[in-house]
Amino acid sequence: MDFDEILAKNPADPLSQLVRQDLDRLSLDELAARIAVLESEITRSRQQIERASKHRAIADDLFRR
Repeated sequence: MDFDEILAKNPADPLSQLVRQDLDRLSLDELAARIAVLESEITRSRQQIERASKHRAIADDLFRR
């Protein structure tokens, strides 16, 4: 599934709205702040993936016994 398919499923989704925003209207400072927030969100998402992966591995191990 590509990114356009994901966005097309729910155009009201905040992520869909985010990627469609016009960046031309933002100042350099606003763009830098946007990047900082997005990088923070990427870190938070990666941490959640790691937690979920560990949880899944523990559950898989438990049910294999």
